[in-house]
Amino acid sequence: MGWLADESGLEKNAANYVPLTPLSHLHRAEQVFPDREAVIYGDHRKTYREYHARVSQLASALVKIGIKPGDVVATLLPNVPAQAEAHFGVPACGAVLNTINIRLEADTIAYIFDHAEAKAVLVDSQFLPIAMDAIGLMEGPAPQIIEVPDDAAGVHHMGEQIDYEDFLATGDADFAWIMPEDEWESLAINYTSGTTGRPKGVVYHHRGAYLMTMGTVVSWQMQLYPRYLTIVPLFHCNGWNHTWMMPMLGGTIVCCRDISAGAIYDALADEGVTHFGGAPIVLNMIVNAKDSERRSFDHEVQVFTAGAPPAAATLAAIEKLGFNVMQVYGLTETYGHVTECLWNADAWDGLPQSEQAAIKARQGVAFPMMEHLGVVDENNQQIAMDGTTQGEIVLRGNSVMKGYLKNEKATRESFAGGHFHSGDIAVQHPDGHVQIADRAKDIIISGGENISSVEVEGALMHHPAILLAAVVAKPDDKWGEVPCAFVELKDGATADEAEIIAFSRERLAGFKTPKRVIFQELPKTSTGKIQKFELRTIAKSL
Repeated sequence: MGWLADESGLEKNAANYVPLTPLSHLHRAEQVFPDREAVIYGDHRKTYREYHARVSQLASALVKIGIKPGDVVATLLPNVPAQAEAHFGVPACGAVLNTINIRLEADTIAYIFDHAEAKAVLVDSQFLPIAMDAIGLMEGPAPQIIEVPDDAAGVHHMGEQIDYEDFLATGDADFAWIMPEDEWESLAINYTSGTTGRPKGVVYHHRGAYLMTMGTVVSWQMQLYPRYLTIVPLFHCNGWNHTWMMPMLGGTIVCCRDISAGAIYDALADEGVTHFGGAPIVLNMIVNAKDSERRSFDHEVQVFTAGAPPAAATLAAIEKLGFNVMQVYGLTETYGHVTECLWNADAWDGLPQSEQAAIKARQGVAFPMMEHLGVVDENNQQIAMDGTTQGEIVLRGNSVMKGYLKNEKATRESFAGGHFHSGDIAVQHPDGHVQIADRAKDIIISGGENISSVEVEGALMHHPAILLAAVVAKPDDKWGEVPCAFVELKDGATADEAEIIAFSRERLAGFKTPKRVIFQELPKTSTGKIQKFELRTIAKSL
């Protein structure tokens, strides 16, 4: 019963109701944009007609080896065409896609295979040895392996498993896709980083991914025919759902296997890339590229950046090079980015460049497919929106996960009070914009004073010799803990501990100034996030 007194004869039917799914985008693209380029990777250049056919063959071939609706099909692939094809081909046979981080060790991969009960896995030849090691460590049945060589990268077929192209050849290009009967059906499962224990399996539904694609187009103010460079790993939140989104716009996915400044500049100059996403480390890479790596390009490039808040100095530098950067924020549990730093031109265009860059480092307001973004205290009550009071970011909306696979306790805890609890500490400004202060575990409490590692890192990044900086707590007999800075210098640059401490003291209160500075290459995840848990271990031993 709806709001009318009598709604007899107004029921859902095949004409007026279709479950939302991102699979619809590629079906439509094959009809609307058949001859436009869909996927590019070196000499591999496929139109939407060809892309759709290959996806259909993959779905058909998976069915022929016994994959049934609800089964999990995993991938262990870098950003190559097979990974993009799997995003459509796996759910097109009714299965659930599990894209696995290629930097994980065999034990964790084995755990994910077992926990998700993977029935098949597409494996890049480079990662076949570790996949086989993982299978040897499994407790349950082993998944069937389809090997994906990459001749363009010199990664040739090396195992006894069937080759990906041979596997596709067993499928039918006219295969009728198995579309979801209910948009709540599971589409994908992504595993968290697991830095404090076993990774959790985050389950996505078709509805959430479809609405994520729609919301992204609005928030990124996209037009038809974008050319998107896959810097964000497609195993990370399914590449922020951008692979599912691009067919809606007749866009082109430009695959990038190995991320480097040279590869990015080449894609901009040679392929006309208009959009990409990346962590702040990618922005640093572009800003600090060698002259030999740089290429000229004649268009403005739109960039989503997420992860640790980018330093204002980095944002100011990269925009001078032809990049328009928007800070976004999200988690694996929210399909990737779900907030945007929506620019208020009337209020902010006239500000000095340094102040504009500081504002652009905010995480901002909710994407249009989300219902609520707030910051709450320990009693789950909204904090004062004064830009100073701190609390935890909470979210509610259509692009929040179904929950954690086989972990009801963690699911209940994360949804306490009717919101998803992020674990990120933030302030909320009077205009509603959220700005991260820190992860809860990254707050440094020194002599009873709370110190944001993000604030200290932002100050350090203004030093001309510093490429990257990360700040963690170091145990201290007097103060309990004090800031300890880990610094990675630019090529050819020099600095010493006393210089860095003096530099930070000019910009920070004394208690916030690092008490130790360690010079080393910073450990990073495959998505460019600095692995602070490793740095905490080092700091404890100092």
